[in-house]
Amino acid sequence: MTLLLIIILCLGTGLRLWQLGAVPLSPDWDEVSLGYDAYSILHTGRDEFGAFLPSVLRSFDDYKPAMYAYFSIPSVAVFGLTTFAIRFPSVIMGIIGILTIYLLVKQLFANYESKQIYIEILALTSALLMAISPWQIQFSRTAFETNTGLTFNLLFALFFLKGLKQPWMLVLAAFFAGLNLSVYQSERAFTPLLGFALIFIYWRELFSIARKYLLGSMIVGIIVVLPMITFIFGNPGSLQRIQRTNLLSQQTQQVQKTIVRGADDKTNHDLIGQIVDNRRVVFSKEIMGAYLSHFDPNWLFLQGDNPRHHAPGMGLLYILDLPFLLFGIYLLAFGKFAKQTKYLIFSWLLLAPVPAAITYEVPHAVRTMNMLPMFLIFITLGYVAFFQFIIKSHGSYSKVVKMGICVLFFIATTFNFVYYLNQYFVQLNYFNAYDWQYGYEQAIPQIEQIKGQYKKIVVSNKTPMDESYIFFLFYLHYPPQQYQQLVSQGENLSTDVHHFAKYEFRAFNYNREKVQKNILYIGSVADFPGNIIAKKTIYYPDGKPAILLVDPKDNL
Repeated sequence: MTLLLIIILCLGTGLRLWQLGAVPLSPDWDEVSLGYDAYSILHTGRDEFGAFLPSVLRSFDDYKPAMYAYFSIPSVAVFGLTTFAIRFPSVIMGIIGILTIYLLVKQLFANYESKQIYIEILALTSALLMAISPWQIQFSRTAFETNTGLTFNLLFALFFLKGLKQPWMLVLAAFFAGLNLSVYQSERAFTPLLGFALIFIYWRELFSIARKYLLGSMIVGIIVVLPMITFIFGNPGSLQRIQRTNLLSQQTQQVQKTIVRGADDKTNHDLIGQIVDNRRVVFSKEIMGAYLSHFDPNWLFLQGDNPRHHAPGMGLLYILDLPFLLFGIYLLAFGKFAKQTKYLIFSWLLLAPVPAAITYEVPHAVRTMNMLPMFLIFITLGYVAFFQFIIKSHGSYSKVVKMGICVLFFIATTFNFVYYLNQYFVQLNYFNAYDWQYGYEQAIPQIEQIKGQYKKIVVSNKTPMDESYIFFLFYLHYPPQQYQQLVSQGENLSTDVHHFAKYEFRAFNYNREKVQKNILYIGSVADFPGNIIAKKTIYYPDGKPAILLVDPKDNL
């Protein structure tokens, strides 16, 4: 069995490392921001804005937890400031996640009344499904903090369950739970909820443990969380990201209509109307709808959400897994498994969408990645039970039928997996280059070659070139000390305009600009009139223009 686990880990490692710096073909703005902050902290001890060893990164005024940037520092130190370097820590976390779900499943089903081989098969199957999971591969190959958050939650649960029998491990559980609050925004909501669920489900075992272990675990958790809490209370702006994405802060079209209807109801003394046409009722319905959207099979198996969150033409899970998922849910609900195991798995799954349910842009694969391990456990139960039934079936044609079913299943799963590999490693770069803000890596060297001819270079920061300045800092390896000096002088504090050296990053209207012959303009097709003549053009893989370098004197 150890050999099988090693093979699974090798498979998972290969799927996560293969062409890591080239697929997806470009890092997005969040990846680049985390990478440059890691580079800045490595060389100066300060982030982009000059904050010393921050626990939260200001970034694009979305105030990201800084933990992933710190994890990236060794990788950047070894490999340099590259796409591979900033994604490599996520690969490591993805591999650890494969091993951890194997260990967690063994722990969850340890008390199941069956042979040990059954539990081992469950654990190995769960690890295999995690290794080839489109959802986990997607975020293990990008510098998205959610993958690290998922792995830390798995470690938190694993060490908590082990700590019920070996109390010193509760300290490790508290460490990973506390650390996870500094990894990703959603974990600040989900990890405490998971902690409450664990305590509620296992309270008898937990409170029978010597108090010194419980107290020690609490102290460790508080120490780990303290820097983040101190920063939040000392910097009210750090909550801007939560405030901006919070559904309650969004005056949706439906809410605006409700306000109008509510005013009419009040005028007409319509009591029932005043109750129904109430913002609180509307918000409650929207939150419930947002929550339930994460169980939509269409989202899970067919189309996904943001193109950066899944391979084109696919959802987050393999379509072949759907019947086994439903079968697994039935088996866990009505099977002879320990009640605490049932409670934890169902609680975990039902709590995972809560952080996303109170935000807009739902369903959202990044904010709900914590659903994945429970889906995989259900699918595992379905697969194992199905093959148990096939193996134990009897009849005169049982061998032929068994062989036929196995062959059909092998063909279907192979096709499903190969289709995914093609969609991710081949088609993703072709179809989704726009969404990955492709073109900077190709354009910047060309700009550098001709920049001596110009007094100033103006770069658009309008979609799809959002936050363009950070890409130039990243690919130019611009000295952090020099950029921090500009910040200390009060420059580059706005999210709309940035500048350093000859570069100025802002929105521009080319037709209204006082165009000078010694200024080079960089932008997308949308930034220029249709008859513009570009000095250089960077093309997407599908042949459409991505970034244009325009010299006004070429268009006189």
